[in-house]
Order: sequence, then C-alpha cells, then structure tokens
Amino acid sequence: MLSKVLVANRGEIAVRIIRTCAEAGVASVAVYSEADEKALHVRLADEAVLLGAASASESYLAIDKIIEAAGSTGAQAVHPGYGFLAENAAFAKAVEDAGLIFIGPPSSAIEVMGSKIAAREIAAEADVPQVPGSQSTIASPADVIAFGDEYGYPVAIKATYGGGGRGMRTVASAADAESAFASAKQESAAAFGRDDVYLERYLSSARHVEVQVFADTHGNAVWIGDRDCSVQRRHQKLIEEAPAPGLSDDLRRAMGEASVRLAKKVGYVGAGTVEFLVEADQDRYYFLEMNTRIQVEHPVTEMTLGLDLVAEQLAVAAGEPLSITESGAAPRGHAIEVRVNAEDTRGALFMPSPGPIATVQAPTRAGVRWDGGYESGDEVQPYYDSLVGKLIAWAPTRDRALDRLTLALDELIIDGVPTTVPAARQIIAHKDFRNVAMHTNWLERDIDFASLLPPVEGLSDTDAEDTEEMLPRNEVWVGDRRYVIPFFTPAGPAAAAPVAEPQARRTATGGPRKKRGGGAAASGEAKSPMQGTVAQIDVEVGAQVEAGQVLMVLEAMKMQNPIRAAVTGVVESLHVEVGQVVAAGASLATVVAAGE
Repeated sequence: MLSKVLVANRGEIAVRIIRTCAEAGVASVAVYSEADEKALHVRLADEAVLLGAASASESYLAIDKIIEAAGSTGAQAVHPGYGFLAENAAFAKAVEDAGLIFIGPPSSAIEVMGSKIAAREIAAEADVPQVPGSQSTIASPADVIAFGDEYGYPVAIKATYGGGGRGMRTVASAADAESAFASAKQESAAAFGRDDVYLERYLSSARHVEVQVFADTHGNAVWIGDRDCSVQRRHQKLIEEAPAPGLSDDLRRAMGEASVRLAKKVGYVGAGTVEFLVEADQDRYYFLEMNTRIQVEHPVTEMTLGLDLVAEQLAVAAGEPLSITESGAAPRGHAIEVRVNAEDTRGALFMPSPGPIATVQAPTRAGVRWDGGYESGDEVQPYYDSLVGKLIAWAPTRDRALDRLTLALDELIIDGVPTTVPAARQIIAHKDFRNVAMHTNWLERDIDFASLLPPVEGLSDTDAEDTEEMLPRNEVWVGDRRYVIPFFTPAGPAAAAPVAEPQARRTATGGPRKKRGGGAAASGEAKSPMQGTVAQIDVEVGAQVEAGQVLMVLEAMKMQNPIRAAVTGVVESLHVEVGQVVAAGASLATVVAAGE
C-alpha cells in the first residue's frame, strides 16, 4: 500500500480522498490557494502546501507547483480527484516523469479519451455503438449545415477537448449554424485553451446513463454497475441514481460489456466512467464519452454495491489486483444523490451565491450519507466550483429511497448561503421523475421549472398582469439557451426568470416590465449580476456598441457570463480590468445612449 498521497484538488472530493487515506493508514498532503488557507481539506490533511494566489491558474492548475509540492513532502503518489487537472494528460505525464504514481489511468489513455474525435475512433474499433458524428474537427458553419442536411436536425456542436457542456451548442436549423459555430468555438477556447469543435446528431429526448468501469495493472477489467444522470440543467448534472431505472437486463449488460471492451482497447487502469445516451424504450444506446477519473456521483455505486471506490483506486495504484473479480454484480437496493450547490434557485436562475456558511448540519437518519466539503463557519469561495456537498439516500427500493431522500432534504441545514435544495425537492417530487419519464432536456424544455420555485422578490401579481415591455437585462447563453439575469440597482436585483428561445415569454414568471403608458429610458450602466472575476473585456472607451452587444465576460464558479450593453450608444467608461474580482452589484461600465 502507498505511504503518502498528495491530493491535487480541493472541496468535497479532496475531503473524500483525505478521509479514505486516513482509514487506509495512508498519510495525506493537501494543496491549497491563498483563498483556501482555512478550508476543510487543509484542516483534515496530515500536511498542507500553499500553491499560490486564489486564481486556479496560479494554484490548482499550476502543474509545476503541484509536482514540487509532492517532491518536497515525500509523497509517493498524486490523486487528482475530479475537475481541475484530473483529465489533463500533460499533468498525468508530468507526475509520471517525476517518478510519482498518478492515481488514475496512464497519460496515454487520458490523451486519447480526452479528444472526442480520437475517443470516437477507439469506440468504433471496440465495436461500441455511436451517435452519428463528424470524423474530424469542423472548419466552418458550412460543415454544420452539410451534416444537418445528411443526418437531420438538431445537431450538437461540441468542444473536441472539453466536457461539462462547455463549448457545446445545439443547432435547430441551418439558419442557426453560423452563430452557434462561432459561440461554441469562442467558449471552447476560453474554457479549454483550444477552439476545436466537432459534430454529433443531437438526441433531444435521450437519457444519460453511465457505466462504472475499473481496471488494474494485471490485465483485469470489470464493469460494476450503472447510473442515471439525466436530470441536468445547463448540461450539468443535478441528481444521479444507481442502478439506472427502467433498463432491460439485456441493455444493461450490453452497455457494461461495451464499456469493458473500450477500457481494454485504450489500455485503461483505475476507475473510469463510460457515458451513453440511451433510448430505453428501444433498447438502444450510443457512446457519448469516457471520463478518465472518479465521478462526482460515485457514492451511489458505492452504496448499492458495498464498495469504497477511492480505496480501490489507492490499491490499484499501489499495484494490487482488483478486489472486484466479476462484472455486473447485482446491486443491493437503490441509491439517489442530490448535488447541493451554493446557488440561488429563485425563478430557476441558479445564480452562483458564494459567501460564508453559518451552519452545516447533515441528517443522521439510517441510509443517508453526506459527502461535504464545508463545515459550519467555512466560506464558499467565488473562484471555484459551487458544490457544497452531496446528499445520498439508500433504501431497498427506488420509491423508498426517494421518500427517504425527501425527509433528508428537509433535515439538511445549511445557513448563510442559498442552495439548490429547493430545486432538488421539486425535482424528486415531480411525477415525471417518479415515473422515470425524464431525459436530458426534461428539466429545461418539458416542464415549467420556474413556476415550481419561489420567484425572485420584487414582482407582484399586479406587475405581471399590468405590463407589456420588458426592461433591459443581462443575458447568459449556455448550451444554446438564453438565461436572463437582472441589472442590479442599489436596492438589489430586479426580478427575472429564465427564458428559453424561441418560446414565448411567460407572463407569470417574467422580469420587471414598464407599466403601460411608461417610457423611461433604459439605463446605460452595466452592473455585475454576481460576485465574480472579470475574464475578458471586449470593448474600449469610446467604442460604438449596439444594445445586446457583449461588453465583457464575468466568470463566477466556473460559469462564464456575458455582460451585454443595455442600450445602443458609446462606451463612456470602463470601471474594471481583466482579472479584477468584483462584488454583486458593482458598476462595470457605462454606455451613453445614442442621442443623449
């Protein structure tokens, strides 16, 4: 067994790994940024090394600093967790070149599976069914149109080097190709440093099912269960469960066997997940991608199979053979996980909401597990992921697990920051979810989710009934959907609600509107809709801009939010610079309206 492991991560997953190391008698080394000096993972580790400033690029993404920290502390191995550098082939190679053990697959496997095009080629060689897609990266909107003409719409443009929905756009028709192509490349470049994109036929009502695989250095490879991750917003998972409900035994086994073939083909070692789009009613599945790391949702597999997947990772990294000798073990009962993020769900906006947490108190009932990255008195930083923790409930049946999870959500106490718990309650109570009628677009397309959540304060029924013209607001485009974010005033944010184009506005949950007979000019001041960091500035003082034009991009908790001009006019002043951290409501720029 290993003697000392450096955990190259933070938050919930770092805490999870450090605690398993302690149980296994393995010393742990935490790394941290200046902002995380008092973080829980730092307090729990046996040693801790400061990497640098709050910016991830100066800390959790600084490969040289992490390698140096491992060497200076005498760590034998590095565990990347998930996110940050977990699927970075250059990082894995740097760890290997330093004579350390990378707790994950070989860098060569990460490199191949990290390229969506190369992954599709390997999947084809392993006889894994795939959604029709381009054979290489695409160069122009004309490629999108040609693909759509051949395979039909909608079409998905995806980042070749990326995931999590970033750099992805759906194209409903040829008319949308140019704008979607440009925005996908721009977001891909900003998120992953490369703007390569490729195409896939978009399955608009498929479920997202993934298979857990594990392989060791002795030639053993197995699949150990599956999970459903279909409930998503902005292509980010909200709720996961195991086993995936409503699948036939033949379909489940076929996906598992395909996953093992893929893992063996790529020379995989360690824990990995093969993701599929599934049309369960037709017993069809299509390869989506392979995540070459431990998944956020791994606890549901652990609870249904009685495993500790992180402990298994440590053992395999130490050269031991898998303790799991056969594929497809029958799960015991059902487990469901809710991701609890520091986000304000009013109006279904899911606004990032960092800040200090006064109280964290997890339920203690039987069959319930809380994997958290924070304790009472800790602070959710604006620089990183918004995940506070994961609440998991197990029971002998899915219905009982849902009932237990409902009670656990009521008992979970997190004071100080708003969380996604209200949204989770509504999802697991919905008849579609109870009846396994959900798919990846269900939450954002098929139900009026905003109507199930509290509205943003400030909009009365009278306002909704007696209005006709929307006041100007910022817009956030994510996954080819438009989310409107209010302009801030000293009194706080105006009401707003997500609007999915091209649907008509929803009167009951819309934003503030001018009263009939009104006509006040729109404000030309752009204010920050949330605390975040200025990622880029697209205009200069004196520039002519159109209403709706992007002035700058604000990044908060791994989300990039375009800040747009409210009026047509001239940029009179810019109040921030790239890299500056701004508070919610801070003035960013002023545009003088044309004619004033």
